[in-house]
Amino acid sequence: MAISSIDNRGSWYDIYDERGKKTKTLSSNIGDIEGFSSDFFVVNRGSWYDLYDEDGKKYKTLSTNIGNFVSISGDRFIVRRGSWLDTYDSSGKKINTRSA
Repeated sequence: MAISSIDNRGSWYDIYDERGKKTKTLSSNIGDIEGFSSDFFVVNRGSWYDLYDEDGKKYKTLSTNIGNFVSISGDRFIVRRGSWLDTYDSSGKKINTRSA
């Protein structure tokens, strides 16, 4: 099921599918959600970015040294690294770099 929204409810994150049904509840101890798309979401946990699938399962961890999170869309997300914008796919692989 695709993610339609993620709501912060106190100490919890509720994940909803495209029908508005709650599919998963995660503790907010996982970190701060930076952004989400229909297939995955990115969580900032101190010095790490964790990638989670639509079922709320963590499948990849990246260092925040890759840059500061900018945005997420479809199966890609963008981070700013100095004067560069790096695009990563949902598997955590860098696929493009361009000048900011």
